[in-house]
Amino acid sequence: MSYPARLLTEGEVVVRAFRPHWKSLVIPVLWTVPAVVSAVLNESLTPTGFPRNAIYGIIGLGWIVIAGMPILRWWFTKFVLTNERLILRKGIVARSGVEIPLEVINDVLFSQTVFERILGFGDLVIESAGEQGQSRFSNIPRPEDFQSELYRQREIRARDLSGVGPEPAVDTLARLARLHEDGVISDTEFAAKKQKLLDEI
Repeated sequence: MSYPARLLTEGEVVVRAFRPHWKSLVIPVLWTVPAVVSAVLNESLTPTGFPRNAIYGIIGLGWIVIAGMPILRWWFTKFVLTNERLILRKGIVARSGVEIPLEVINDVLFSQTVFERILGFGDLVIESAGEQGQSRFSNIPRPEDFQSELYRQREIRARDLSGVGPEPAVDTLARLARLHEDGVISDTEFAAKKQKLLDEI
């Protein structure tokens, strides 16, 4: 699912874009079954003419209200994570949305019930500075993975804004060696961190 490039700022790129979890479609789809059955029964049992057409109209209108609208709301709801902000867009005709710059995000919490964990979705609560305050995002697919990605993008964004690049590997290794010599970290910790750093080079 793409996000319109015209809505992005210069240098902004989409990291992830997705709709709410498919769980949102279960009830609308289940309502489709009795609607189809009713239409079939109407075709076979109701005499041709006005009563049959009226019943079709009632069935169709009922399906639109109960099932069609939730499906459209799901389709037009988008979560977008870029390298600069987190975006929520929703609404079929009248649109609304939330945009949270990554640099103002203080904390990201996710929650899942047992049922939600089995199906692979959950909620995110984002604590941010300024006017946003606390924002809840529901029905997020794999919320734990998205939480980690959001933290990673936030750190990259903060580093870019500060103008400080990542610490060179040689400097990191020297700092670890000093901590090891000073007894701050053990032999095992030093070996593990050193190996991890070498694997990343």
